[in-house]
Amino acid sequence: VLPCPEGPVPSVSITEIRQYLRAQGIPFHDGYSCLHTPSLFTSSKGQGQAPSSASSAAPYTLFIDKTTGSFLCTATLVEGTWQDFQANVELQHHGVPSSVEEPEEDLRRACENARCIWDRALPLWELLDEDETNKTKAMFGISLVSDATLKHFGVRYLRTAKSLVFPWFSPRDATLKGLKLMRVEKKGGSITYVEETLPRFDSYHNLFGLHLIGQRDTELVLTGWELDALAVHQAAGVASLALPRGTTCLPPALLPYLEQFKRITLWLGEDLHSWEAAKLFARKLNVKRCSLVRPSDLQPRPLEVLNQGLNVTKILRAALPASHKSIISFRQLREEVFGELVNTEQVAGIKWERFPELNKLLKGHRRGELTIFTGPTGSGKTTFISEYALDLCMQGVCTLWGSFEINNIRLAKIMLTQFAAQRLEDQLELYDEWADRFEDLPLYFMTFHGQQNIKTVIDTMQHAVYMYDITHVVVDNLQFMMGHENLSVDR
Repeated sequence: VLPCPEGPVPSVSITEIRQYLRAQGIPFHDGYSCLHTPSLFTSSKGQGQAPSSASSAAPYTLFIDKTTGSFLCTATLVEGTWQDFQANVELQHHGVPSSVEEPEEDLRRACENARCIWDRALPLWELLDEDETNKTKAMFGISLVSDATLKHFGVRYLRTAKSLVFPWFSPRDATLKGLKLMRVEKKGGSITYVEETLPRFDSYHNLFGLHLIGQRDTELVLTGWELDALAVHQAAGVASLALPRGTTCLPPALLPYLEQFKRITLWLGEDLHSWEAAKLFARKLNVKRCSLVRPSDLQPRPLEVLNQGLNVTKILRAALPASHKSIISFRQLREEVFGELVNTEQVAGIKWERFPELNKLLKGHRRGELTIFTGPTGSGKTTFISEYALDLCMQGVCTLWGSFEINNIRLAKIMLTQFAAQRLEDQLELYDEWADRFEDLPLYFMTFHGQQNIKTVIDTMQHAVYMYDITHVVVDNLQFMMGHENLSVDR
């Protein structure tokens, strides 16, 4: 049920990838986060020939991730690991054409369900009357977003679910591949937005608005929310896209689609959490081409900027370059320091909702810190830490578990019970409902058990951080990870 990083991935260096491509006579050029080569999966001739003839014959639609070696062909949507790529090259040398795999049954069904919902949803400007349209727009805070913008992005409204419907069109042939539904929930005086995707999030690799990008677009604003993408496009007329899971993660599978842009401005939200995410994503996208919009009262999220009548273009021009030199003066840090003083609560980290006393001790979960919990066997360390991690995970902190002492099935059972806050063994009919909700958490498990080689564990962690933007790693426990014979050695 749970997604997990598939064991330690055989690491391949960028040097090895380049050497292999040269040895096979495959032309390539260096992109920002990928290498670009002609596709092995399109029927154009000229594959595997001398680089000069191939480069003129085939467009470079295959992208190889420089960090993992995984590839994606944007022309056919075939993807796979570096080993898959090598296997396909070998097959071609033996005259076997590469096949395009059929999508899995689940994905096909999700596409059909999405199509049904899409057909039932109405364009927002075609509701019963103007009054209903205005009320609906006001409910989502998009009264100032024009019908022309909504039409441009193809946003619809599903009356039965009181949800906005954002389409995911294939950039290859503009067919509908999935949807995101967004509804508003009012709790007391505050408003929360509840999102649901078809297909489920782990295969929902949509960049909302991608089908509208032209081949000549070289500048992009990357937002963390569909409504922000609408606001940026309307107010500044620039190309804008929204990430599928906001500030939670930037899946590497999306990097090939962002290769064409010479400049990317990340404007992900209005709190420090989104600022941290922007810095993390810029590293993946190549910092040299990235600029960041610093969140502040005068620079809230794009939709707020539009609603408050502030100047979007001016804010985009003032975006800070993500790469800075090795030596800087206080003048360049001045705004950062002020930001930390203003947002002391956010700087302290993400608070635990279930453990108010713990917030007094640790203030919150911050990146780059190590916390060690000690206690005798059976005192409840694992039980407590699984709830401690679950609390953060439910708030969108991407979490990786390395349980060396108890197996993942037992750990997942403990966490699911804590998540549901009830004994599911007494109400098995509720299992699927809670399991579905649990599956949507950004939670991953390492598949190790018992004593392990520390290098393998570290490599797996690094791979998970790149793939899933992990910001919280739990190791349970150090003794098992190191092996018992090393206890006398200070490691």
